[in-house]
Amino acid sequence: MPIPLDPRKKAAAVKIHVKTGAGVDITWADGHASHYEFAYLRDECPCATCNDERGKKDAFAAAAPAAGPFAPLPMFKPKPRAQAATVVGNYAVQISFTDGHATGIYSYDHLRTICPCAECAKAFRTAIP
Repeated sequence: MPIPLDPRKKAAAVKIHVKTGAGVDITWADGHASHYEFAYLRDECPCATCNDERGKKDAFAAAAPAAGPFAPLPMFKPKPRAQAATVVGNYAVQISFTDGHATGIYSYDHLRTICPCAECAKAFRTAIP
């Protein structure tokens, strides 16, 4: 039996601004409005490959000693942009990025959970004691 969807995570309106590069704007059923930059969405991709890479990076960071004041310079990576986007049914958005990545399907449930505002961080990302 499927888990009932939290009504706060139901999208009322979705605007994807691929041509302008402005990102994704969602108005939720409860009236909350969220804005997502494409670079943020690329970093928060929910696909299995990206989840695995994040897990490896976290494990490496935990195992590596502190870099101290002379940490190596990070490699330059251009800011990812969206090349195309499609709505997947009534539950998600799929975005193709300029770095060639296109396998992430961003469910509305996931998007509301990762909403960058403090209100959503408190409501959806804090652990319940």
